[in-house]
Amino acid sequence: MKLASIKNDSRDGALVVVDCALAHAVRVPEIAPTLQQALERWREVAPRLAEVARALEAGQRADAFDFDPVQAASPLPRAYQFLDGSVYLHHMEKARKARGADMPPNYKTDPLMYQGLSDRFDGPRDPMRVPDPALGLDYEAEVAVVVDDVPMGVSEAQAASHIQLVMLLNDYTLRTLTRTELPKGFGFLQAKPTSAFSPVAVTPDELGSAWDGDKLSLPILSFVNGRPMGRANAGRDMFFSYPRLIAHAARTRSLAAGTIIGAGAVSNQDAETGYACIAEARADEELATGKANTPWLGFGDAVRIEILDGQGRSIFGAIDQCIEPA
Repeated sequence: MKLASIKNDSRDGALVVVDCALAHAVRVPEIAPTLQQALERWREVAPRLAEVARALEAGQRADAFDFDPVQAASPLPRAYQFLDGSVYLHHMEKARKARGADMPPNYKTDPLMYQGLSDRFDGPRDPMRVPDPALGLDYEAEVAVVVDDVPMGVSEAQAASHIQLVMLLNDYTLRTLTRTELPKGFGFLQAKPTSAFSPVAVTPDELGSAWDGDKLSLPILSFVNGRPMGRANAGRDMFFSYPRLIAHAARTRSLAAGTIIGAGAVSNQDAETGYACIAEARADEELATGKANTPWLGFGDAVRIEILDGQGRSIFGAIDQCIEPA
């Protein structure tokens, strides 16, 4: 099942069910007007949404309309909570080296995680607006999960059953600000502007054998101005799984339905898979030549992030954004 939120005059959009080809959609206000409300009653609502999805796929919904990702907000246009981890240690090591920071002593026993901006997200085709290109805007191609209500103290084994949706994430970072903000020891604030998510969120069963309950084993493709940047496999070199991240986040508090959890920029040890962010490319350039040549994102640049299935079909639709001045 694939779900999206169509923009309207509200902050949460209108929930729609989308077909597998990402071509047609159906509004479902009689089931749940928004995705957030659906997640809050997921056990009751999910079977009814699945019935709509089956009818839509069979061509049995006369009220179907053309699905346009330009009209889509992020599946959750805003969320009660957005938590982002950093579980690809190869990325973490390079990012910290680039800003002259050491790895934390417990990074292999406790996941790194921060709480990001969640009162609004950009739509997958909305422009990304920043006040100044000198702030070092970078993209980060990630896979995120959405949970239903998670009790405090949930075990890693129990956490897997709370993953209800999977989607793509572009977690933007202002790299220039990380050098001064993170050493304060209070985490990200100004260095993490708004993020964007894929046009649709999908239930894990849509992912077939690529989803094993812990991770998604497919390449995440990223492009800057049409130039391929990376195709790292999201299931490879993932040090902590999504259930582990959920259990970590819920150690001392419950997580509300609709909480989004990311795993950080995807990064493989294999250099041939390229990069899921500019920072890693620059780090390798500095190591090889002493100088970083790949520029940070500037006004007019475009970033595209997508995952294809084994037949080359887009699973989530693409995040495809241009950078514009605020």
